Amino acid sequence: MGVTVYSTKSCLWCVKAKSYLDSLKVSYESIDVGSNREAAREIVEKTRQQGVPVVKVGERYIVGFDQSAIQSALREAELI
Repeated sequence: MGVTVYSTKSCLWCVKAKSYLDSLKVSYESIDVGSNREAAREIVEKTRQQGVPVVKVGERYIVGFDQSAIQSALREAELI
């Protein structure tokens, strides 16, 4: 089960989400939806929202930088 962060280059909350994962020593794939239209369509389809960051833990999507939701998903996935 992996972790993916969908973000854009100009998104401050995306930087915070990645820094939070780094602080927990959780590895993740970072996808820039500003340059990857297919990934952008995927997250809109899955979440019904257009905002970033979107943190995907396994099959769970967390829209926005919601530290407690991210931590909960990581615990459920036994990644922390």
